[in-house]
Amino acid sequence: MLTRPGRARAAAGRTVDPTGPHPLELAGLLHELSARLLSAEGVTPALERLAEFTAGAVPGTVRCSVALIGEGGPPAQAGHGPAGESVDTLQYAQGTPGPGLEAARTRTLVTVPDLATDLRWPDLAEAARAERVHAMAAIPLDLPRAEVGALSLYFDEPGAPGPDRLLIAMALASQAEVLLDELRRRDALSAGATVDHAIGVIIAQRGCGVQEAHDVLRDTAQRLGLDRRTVADRLIAVAARNA
Repeated sequence: MLTRPGRARAAAGRTVDPTGPHPLELAGLLHELSARLLSAEGVTPALERLAEFTAGAVPGTVRCSVALIGEGGPPAQAGHGPAGESVDTLQYAQGTPGPGLEAARTRTLVTVPDLATDLRWPDLAEAARAERVHAMAAIPLDLPRAEVGALSLYFDEPGAPGPDRLLIAMALASQAEVLLDELRRRDALSAGATVDHAIGVIIAQRGCGVQEAHDVLRDTAQRLGLDRRTVADRLIAVAARNA
């Protein structure tokens, strides 16, 4: 990564030019993000790494949050930074309309010069003033596997985030979409292998056919209120202890 005079040090220990990223610097950020996310043990820790990395990579950011919204269930959400957590809670835990949810819903970039005074989000104004966050940018995330979301950045100074900051954030968000989808694919493959293993255990224990074993696993998961992957993991663990 090239070094140039006048660069400001980011929170995570990297250095980024406040006047705009050099192409090689941006390439370096994307490479580092890829390494960090692909080495995560699943999507949830990857979201935490993404939030932390972006907060340190985009100059002036006091908080970065990321949320993924699938079909049913609460959003998968992570955040990093000292200010703005209550704004995230209002949006993602309570469903209060806000820039992050708007970006996810419309799949468009949403910028906010001052969240505390923006008439589009009156229910967030008090929380924004209390935490002294002002400008905000929410970048949509669109994963092919039926999930949408947003990467949101908070700034403690009013005024729309400049194009250079948005360039870095949008490049990281675009890379994150690809990486998170790959992690989802890996999780799906791992879950499939675990279920197949559990089906083999059921067949061996009961002397039944494949379809009956699938029915047993499904019915057990429904009775316990758990997903099939969790029940399969437990069944395999019990079988291993008994062996």
